Amino acid sequence: MLDYALSFAISCFALALLLTLWRLATAPTIPDRILAVDTMVVNVIALIVLYSLMRGHALNFEAAMLFSMTGFVSTVAFCKYLLRRSIIE
Repeated sequence: MLDYALSFAISCFALALLLTLWRLATAPTIPDRILAVDTMVVNVIALIVLYSLMRGHALNFEAAMLFSMTGFVSTVAFCKYLLRRSIIE
């Protein structure tokens, strides 16, 4: 039963990732694209965690943590660039 639930969750997050990719391609403004990239990071993190639960590997949790930190820093850097046109002051 857990395998079916994990498979369903993985397929839902994969569909959400594809829809977010479509939003990234058709977004009218740059802040919309930044939000789409941040949403894609969240979806990929969820897919990594669900895959590691399905396979029983603990190493993927560390990969998800590193990916989430990288996604957070990149989102902050993009937003700071949009506000000030400079990342490093």
